Amino acid sequence: MTERASKQQIALAFGMVYLFWGSTFLAVHYAVESIPALLMAGSRQLLAGLVLYPIARIHSKERVTLHHWLSGLLIGGLLVVGGNGSIAWAEANRTATDVTALLVGTVPMWMAILDWLRPGGPRPTGRTVMGLAFGLGGIVLLVAPGIPMFHASVSPIRPLYAVTLVCGSICWATGSILSRHLKLPKSPLLGTAMFTMSGGAMILLLGIAGGEAKHFDVHAVSFHSMLATVYLAIFGSIVGFSAYTYLLQRVSAARVATYAYVNPVIAVFLGWFFIGEALSTRMIFAAAIIVVGVALVITAPHAPEEISGQPVAAE
Repeated sequence: MTERASKQQIALAFGMVYLFWGSTFLAVHYAVESIPALLMAGSRQLLAGLVLYPIARIHSKERVTLHHWLSGLLIGGLLVVGGNGSIAWAEANRTATDVTALLVGTVPMWMAILDWLRPGGPRPTGRTVMGLAFGLGGIVLLVAPGIPMFHASVSPIRPLYAVTLVCGSICWATGSILSRHLKLPKSPLLGTAMFTMSGGAMILLLGIAGGEAKHFDVHAVSFHSMLATVYLAIFGSIVGFSAYTYLLQRVSAARVATYAYVNPVIAVFLGWFFIGEALSTRMIFAAAIIVVGVALVITAPHAPEEISGQPVAAE
């Protein structure tokens, strides 16, 4: 009975990570309709961290040190500011949710490259190299203009935003790798609360420094934006990260990492179903190539276990 319950709980946790993190791209689309991108991303993450932190402290009974907070600040800057912040900013500038999700879905590839480049890092296998080639080829197909066979791209993306999302994915990959080597609390949930709270505060400060607060009218916030932001805080951050942490403690990192190529597929479907983002031939081919590339990297021998540490993406 216990084993069966455990399997059901694991299946439920996978379902939550797949669905909630896959749906965050659509939620961000609605959230930034009437809320400035950085203010929205910061408030969402800060709220999640403030809710998680006392719960994690009580549950773990662990003493938090200054070193823990400094590590949390660095990881929060890379994961939350670089990763989540780039997504919010790109979608606020009308980057389609499907294209955003596919570019962010390349995170495991950057993790493999960065982990290989660090001193003593594992040498990539032939399957990993093949996966990297597929993934990068998919990105080129997705964003390069004027490809004769796929001339009409229904979900165009300006190079600036493509570069921003790729840089954000690299930041997320860097933070994920560093989280294995920096001093963080033993409780994964407590560490998540600390870097989520730290990152959220930093994004808010960036938004204020960038002048978003001056042009923000709280009375102009739409019901859709408010609901989407609450959804992101509760299901994207609190529930999603909690389910992800639960899985990390019970199944292999390789299985958990499957979210990286399931989420973009869900995001593409939800974008098509709810906001009419058309599925062009170019999009379908690029999605298939990127998914195959990420799958090859994730399933390569030893790579996932060696590059996975703290929670690694989402939105």
